[in-house]
Amino acid sequence: MQNNIVDINSITELHDFYGYGKPKHPLISVVDLNKIDRSNYQKYALGTSYRMGFYTIFCKKFKGNLKYGKSYYDFNEGSLIFIAPDQLVSSDSETDAEEGWALFFHPDLLNTSPLGSKMNDYTFFHYDTNEALHLSDEEKGILKDCLKNIEREYSQNIDHHTHSLIQSNIELLLNYCERFYGRQFITRIKGSKDIVQRFESAIKLYFQQETLIEKGIPDVKYFANELCLSPNYLSDLLKRHTGKTTHEYIHLQLLEKAKMLLWSSEKSVSEIAYELGFGHPSHFNKIFKGKLGLSPKQYRIQRAIPG
Repeated sequence: MQNNIVDINSITELHDFYGYGKPKHPLISVVDLNKIDRSNYQKYALGTSYRMGFYTIFCKKFKGNLKYGKSYYDFNEGSLIFIAPDQLVSSDSETDAEEGWALFFHPDLLNTSPLGSKMNDYTFFHYDTNEALHLSDEEKGILKDCLKNIEREYSQNIDHHTHSLIQSNIELLLNYCERFYGRQFITRIKGSKDIVQRFESAIKLYFQQETLIEKGIPDVKYFANELCLSPNYLSDLLKRHTGKTTHEYIHLQLLEKAKMLLWSSEKSVSEIAYELGFGHPSHFNKIFKGKLGLSPKQYRIQRAIPG
């Protein structure tokens, strides 16, 4: 079956798609999902993908599965998901929203504010949907208050304060979401610890095997794929529970293997650099000295001096 893609590039096109009337602001909209005209978009075939040119936050309870990227997510429990501009979203069944809301805002809304340059810091916009944020009733209430403030601002007459107040309330909402994700990492500690243990096993196995010459130094994406997680979610979870990012973990294992080879073998520094997956010994020297304060050669000499 051909997978059609419907592009929705403006808030006006979004309202037409949902049969939601004329938007009150050209760059932002809060949509009550109980009030959309489902017959308007259900004319599209099942499996159709939708690509929206703006940031999207869904808080809703679905019947059915929603596909985001390569992953499916069961929304029957009700969750919050974040979708970055130009990402593909589709459903594999006649998915109906039982309740909830959605916030859509165009990147152009943020161009004149510090928030625009901070959006990459909100890494949950690049999580997979199976890493969605599950909200308590109290947390839902806090976010709804933020939405009411946003909606109130764009619904009244626009003045020179309107955009800055909308931007401030979006930032407040995103900061709350960041806090709530932190809470989720902590309260779901058993599942999080399991991920940490699986990651530690995977990274140790990689460095124990003689695969560095063939495959090179692994990146964050490699281990995220091994654990069926998105790279940002894995790094955020590790940082929360261990104080180290995935990248820092990789460098740590790399240095441990480098130290072992330096004191237990007679290979040259260049040979060890190549064995560890470095294309150039100078890069290996730079990383080693940056972490330990000694060059590989200095470290080897120091280890050889009797204590």
